[in-house]
Amino acid sequence: MESTGHDWPDPAEQHLVGQRRSARDFSDPSLEWRRLFAETWGTFLLVLVAAGGGVVGELSGGRVTLAMMVVAPGIMVMAIIYFMGSVSGAHLNPAVTLAFAMRRNFPWKRVPGYVAAQAVGGIAAALFLRTMFGTVGALGATLPGPGVTSGQAMALEAVLTAGLVNTILGTASGARNIGTNGAIAVGGYVALAGLWAAPVTGASMNPVRSLAPDLLRGDFHTSWIYVVGPLVGAVLGVAFEWILRGKPTAAGRIAAEGTLGIDGAAGPKV
Repeated sequence: MESTGHDWPDPAEQHLVGQRRSARDFSDPSLEWRRLFAETWGTFLLVLVAAGGGVVGELSGGRVTLAMMVVAPGIMVMAIIYFMGSVSGAHLNPAVTLAFAMRRNFPWKRVPGYVAAQAVGGIAAALFLRTMFGTVGALGATLPGPGVTSGQAMALEAVLTAGLVNTILGTASGARNIGTNGAIAVGGYVALAGLWAAPVTGASMNPVRSLAPDLLRGDFHTSWIYVVGPLVGAVLGVAFEWILRGKPTAAGRIAAEGTLGIDGAAGPKV
């Protein structure tokens, strides 16, 4: 075949260059504040909707149904992945950050900053709800349902979180966590888990989502369930991902870290 005169770059070479740029830009400290802000703002919105459903449901006398309360966080997660997944990876959850780190898609040294940002966002959302409405609806706290023991609730939270982590890591393996497929899959899983499990545990799957309302209402007697369960679930999810897919992928790292500084999201550096 005759040459067309175009010197097309080799796909493998393009991929390698992209990996190097990703590593360089992710280590750029001048961009870290954007990632931490994204995690703070994203977690604020998630907890506002997740906990706010219980608050508004109580205020409205039941006009906000249980189905609405559990579907809303799923849709919010979907929206957040769309608008800031490329900035920080849209973890929004300490269990997810831990899972990405254990999967070797995310550097351990960045974990404390991400978790702190998520905690600030979640607490700010609970504080906003309390300032607006008081402690109506227990500030949307997640609690075991009637007749559900603490052990049962913890085990279910672990299983639900394992499924969430597998959904996130599975879509991230093809760099889809930043795009359409990942947003739909993760948001859909959050809604689906809530539709059947919310009456049993609240379907938190997120320590910050549960701890923030508990902190603002000063009641911690069930908080351990929603810390231990999701963390155990994160470990299980990562173990299952190793079984399913083997070694971590470069695409998974890009999904965990975002593409800030590569796709122009950061704007011009000055």
